[in-house]
Amino acid sequence: MYEIFLKLLEARGVKAADVCRGTGLPSSLFSEWKRGKSTPKADKMKKIADYFGVTVDYLVTGEGPEASSVKPNQIETLAAHLEGDDLSEDELEEIMNYVEFIKSRRKK
Repeated sequence: MYEIFLKLLEARGVKAADVCRGTGLPSSLFSEWKRGKSTPKADKMKKIADYFGVTVDYLVTGEGPEASSVKPNQIETLAAHLEGDDLSEDELEEIMNYVEFIKSRRKK
């Protein structure tokens, strides 16, 4: 299971500390999980899965569809549109505000 967590960290470009901040879970939970001393309980797995936008089943087994439908190439496409003169400063600010809104929903 921890290997799936590591893959999600890498795929999303975040660190365990980011997940701690985003979920409110203590860093000790992740270090104990990494060392094989414990596995997060169901309520904590749900918070982690929600943070990554995947199902708990996916987080536990690595099988089945992820809940998120955003593919890496879609992220690259979005990033390409954010570069250059295509968008005004106001439009860029509006996009970044929306991104922050989406991120804040993970914390619930």
